Amino acid sequence: MDNIGNGQVRSAEVSRRTNETDIQLAFTVDGTGKSEIETDVPFLNHMLDLFTKHGQFDLKVDAKGDIEIDDHHTVEDIGICLGQTLLQALGDKKGIKRYASVFVPMDEALAQVVIDLSNRPHFEYRAQYPSQQVGSFSTELVHEFLWKLALEGRMTLHVIVHYGQNTHHMIEAVFKALGRALDEATSIDPRVTGVPSTKGVL
Repeated sequence: MDNIGNGQVRSAEVSRRTNETDIQLAFTVDGTGKSEIETDVPFLNHMLDLFTKHGQFDLKVDAKGDIEIDDHHTVEDIGICLGQTLLQALGDKKGIKRYASVFVPMDEALAQVVIDLSNRPHFEYRAQYPSQQVGSFSTELVHEFLWKLALEGRMTLHVIVHYGQNTHHMIEAVFKALGRALDEATSIDPRVTGVPSTKGVL
């Protein structure tokens, strides 16, 4: 779809039901920072709320999963669904800025997120957390979520946590930077004719 100058809000929604999870997710690129998030993973709820607010998106998630095993499937599948809705919402990507690089501090922690909405999925992750858990949340699931988001959203995504001492602060900086970087990369640049690529397509 052509998203330039027609007043059309870029949004999409998906449902995903497996033996492990049941997820309904709606995502609006051109939103107001409103989130309605109901999952069985409280820390992820908090991070998605931050992502939505700082990206000025609208995000609605209703997710149930097999958390009696662990949080892995729920976190992974929400990343899949978010990536799918992002890809659908952006349509042909005409007029977008495409690239973004954002640093966000959170007290003593500093995170950087670099995005290319290239249609070429790639993920690089540089983060060493002081602890393996934040409450009941396993920090390795941050990688799972971001990798599935990059894969299904067909983006090149680099995430670097430069330093920090508090694991919660470090991950929070990542999600805030992700929201702000994605907001910038998806924003419309009126100077761009067609898609921002010499290939003519993204």
